[in-house]
Amino acid sequence: MLTYRLAVKADIDNIVKLVESAYRGDSSRQGWTTEADFIAGQRTDRQEIMEILAKPDHVILLCEYRSRLMASVQLNRDSAKAYLGMFAVEPPKQGQGIGLSLLKQAESYVLKEWGSVALNMRVISTREELINWYCRHGYEKTGKSTPFPYAEPRYGIPNRDDLELETLEKKL
Repeated sequence: MLTYRLAVKADIDNIVKLVESAYRGDSSRQGWTTEADFIAGQRTDRQEIMEILAKPDHVILLCEYRSRLMASVQLNRDSAKAYLGMFAVEPPKQGQGIGLSLLKQAESYVLKEWGSVALNMRVISTREELINWYCRHGYEKTGKSTPFPYAEPRYGIPNRDDLELETLEKKL
């Protein structure tokens, strides 16, 4: 049975390992959400996770199976809306419903705990398969996009210069 809880400082190393394995390097290619083919370098680090956990109105929701970390997602409250980011599922476990289960928990959390009326996220616009997955689960394209943060190697080094982050939103 999957269980859910908020991350604490003792979880930082496991979160970094999970996020890196889901987004970057060869291990990420075991799943379908990899960015390794068009972004090199790291996706996150200990410092970023520590900063997230230290901020008010920021949490990382964890999904575990028998105390083993399976998935995580960052949630930020911003007025009446919330932001979902750094969504990661252990690559060999992708496609088994863990991500959808965590997504529903995240939506429930921001609605119940923060009273958020909507949840938004940014997805790399070339990731049509991933965008379509979110759209099948109630998210809509907003028509807004922002350039990939090319000047910030903390989030990776793009192998191409046409990457944009498309904003999706779901009314809760």
